[in-house]
Amino acid sequence: MIKLHDKQFVPFISAEEIDFAIAKIASQVEADFADEIPVFIGVLNGSFMVVSDFMKHYKKPCEVSFIKLASYKGTASTKEVKQLIGLNQDLSGKTVIVIEDIVDTGNTVAELKDLFKKQNVKHLKIATLFFKPEAFKKDLKLDYIGIRIPNKFIVGFGLDYDGLGRNLPEVYQLKE
Repeated sequence: MIKLHDKQFVPFISAEEIDFAIAKIASQVEADFADEIPVFIGVLNGSFMVVSDFMKHYKKPCEVSFIKLASYKGTASTKEVKQLIGLNQDLSGKTVIVIEDIVDTGNTVAELKDLFKKQNVKHLKIATLFFKPEAFKKDLKLDYIGIRIPNKFIVGFGLDYDGLGRNLPEVYQLKE
């Protein structure tokens, strides 16, 4: 068990399970886009560890960039997505694969889909390490899902609780 700020968290998903899920997603993307040079877009801050490990498993030529969005305060979604740092490259005609750490309500994914539609990309795919189907409120397709989890608050492997916990190599769940 660990304590971050005023809350306690218990072990939930091991580093080995996370690595296996990321390797599986990388392999699927590689097979689907073998003849293309995709642009992977990581959504900061949470996805930095996912993108790093994904790149270690992806063996084909590719590009990588980041966008920074915010939609959480404490342990709850604000239901509002703010773009804090945008992309500075032309993506028209390119295959774009967004790499998310977690998809819960789907608000961030919906915002990203709108953003990239305006950029006239060739293909837009969404990959997420963690997915909370119970919390998902959008009629959107997620193309690559690593691990489905219950609608519980988690930290670790890039995910935080008010800034703490991102550096943990495994994932912890809020203790009830």
